[in-house]
Amino acid sequence: MCRNIKKLRYPDRAPTDSELEEAALQFIRKISGYRVPSRRAQPAFDSAVAGVTAVSKLLFDELSALNPPQ
Repeated sequence: MCRNIKKLRYPDRAPTDSELEEAALQFIRKISGYRVPSRRAQPAFDSAVAGVTAVSKLLFDELSALNPPQ
């Protein structure tokens, strides 16, 4: 579905907050169909990006705990 979203799981480091937010923004743009949302849709759009960013960070934190660096 989102061929342009790059993999953020690196062997030597966790993704940065900026990388996570950029990927979340691209994902929400893709599934919503909005490149730039209307002013009325902006709060919902921003909330969705923040939610996807937070869940993605949680995912990487949990993966890191399962596979600590050696």
